[in-house]
Amino acid sequence: MPRIFEKPITVSKEHIDELGHVNNLVYLGWFVGAAIEHSTARGWPPEAYLKLGAGWVVRKHEIEYFAPAFPKDELLVRTWVESISGGSSVRRYELLRKSDQKKLAGASTVWVWIDFKTGRPGRIPPEVLSGFEVVGPT
Repeated sequence: MPRIFEKPITVSKEHIDELGHVNNLVYLGWFVGAAIEHSTARGWPPEAYLKLGAGWVVRKHEIEYFAPAFPKDELLVRTWVESISGGSSVRRYELLRKSDQKKLAGASTVWVWIDFKTGRPGRIPPEVLSGFEVVGPT
């Protein structure tokens, strides 16, 4: 089970905006997608949360863009859990260009644990906590 999850991405024309580079919102989609895949790899796919009747929702995203990505670029999204306790978790992300390992973006998400029926926040159950390894800042 990966502590730091890595997902390769090839930039396609659907990712490109009118300025000829990857649209900023696409980065967010890649980050959230990698978080879901990492959770799944750790034994917590979306259907497990639905069965439990509780799971994660986003409280806050922060993204810092360093350099653009272009069509056909081979990229790598990296994500890990920086902290998890009580009723929230902080997840970090990096987007790297494979050819030169240049960091194109860095991001974080604050995830909050909620009951799906009531929408109210709660404490993360022990079985979920034990499914994730905290890596901390890198």
